[in-house]
Amino acid sequence: MATHARFLSGLALGMAVLLLSGCGADEPAQAPPRPAIVVQPQPAAATLQVFSGEVRAREEPSLAFRVGGKIAQRRVDVGARVRAGEVLAELDPQDLTLQAEAARAQLAAAEAELELARTERDRYDRMLERQLVSRSVFDAKQASFDAARAKAESARAQSAVMENQRDYARLPAPADGVIAARMAEAGQVVAAGQAVFTLAVDGAREVAISVPEAQVGRLSVGLPVLVELWSRGGERWPGTVREVSPAADPQARTFAARVSFTAPDGASIDLGQSARVYLVGSDDAQLSVPLSAVGGEAGEAFVWVIDPASGRTLRRAVTVAAWGEREATISAGLAPTDWVVSGGVHLIREGEALAPIDRDNRPVNLSAVP
Repeated sequence: MATHARFLSGLALGMAVLLLSGCGADEPAQAPPRPAIVVQPQPAAATLQVFSGEVRAREEPSLAFRVGGKIAQRRVDVGARVRAGEVLAELDPQDLTLQAEAARAQLAAAEAELELARTERDRYDRMLERQLVSRSVFDAKQASFDAARAKAESARAQSAVMENQRDYARLPAPADGVIAARMAEAGQVVAAGQAVFTLAVDGAREVAISVPEAQVGRLSVGLPVLVELWSRGGERWPGTVREVSPAADPQARTFAARVSFTAPDGASIDLGQSARVYLVGSDDAQLSVPLSAVGGEAGEAFVWVIDPASGRTLRRAVTVAAWGEREATISAGLAPTDWVVSGGVHLIREGEALAPIDRDNRPVNLSAVP
């Protein structure tokens, strides 16, 4: 029995060795390069001065009726896209219609009086030629005719005004755009000139910011800045300060400013989006990268750069000039054309092959981008 047991044990051990050797003979499948988000360094402001704001339309007129009355119908809601000439709201036209009819009646009466005065003047003119009346009597009839003619002209103008006011009962859109705000509702009585809607006209978009008193001196019209939308973090677009209010808000003690910017083709810019405005510093050599792209070891900062030729990672030592809330300002060690891995720096190895992608999970061809 002991001999048989030793035989079975040896047989099991031999089979196990064969199985292990067979498994070791197979070469493991090479894993594909794992994806990694890459960014290019952006110009950094020397002082990292940042102002928060929101995207607004350059033209935002307040729309109001030219006459007062009760709003009978509101045809659009906030956020609706409208075309130039489209009727947005209407007043109750009853009073305006009655006023127009009254003006027409006054015009008819004035024209009848004018015709009567003309007939009287012509009759007295013939009588004057035959010396049946004196010149003073004829002059009185001429004056009555002139007064009737002036009255008729006045009634005609008043009738035209009333007809126009009846047309003013409809509030049209002056241009293509989006309804940004509504200040009145159907059934509400509004005065002439009282704002009913705010229209964000299609076209240029700007960032509205509020600048504290202590920093307003740094802003001037035409000053170059960089604009970044919260929804597209890491992308900064060139812009300029278009206007700065000369007076501070009495409550917040801040100065309102507008910044115009140029977005790339195809970029979605929605009204009300949160944005940041960066003041461009004088040190153009400084660049910024996301904080998640910077690693540290033995007191030295570094980033991982992907070589466009080989697609493999290179560890690059950098000098950090300043640490921001979301970014680090790099003063040495990077070039604007470098492709930097924006995250997971502690998991990357030297010479590792990575598949570069952008923030929208789209592949990035490093060699095709200058």
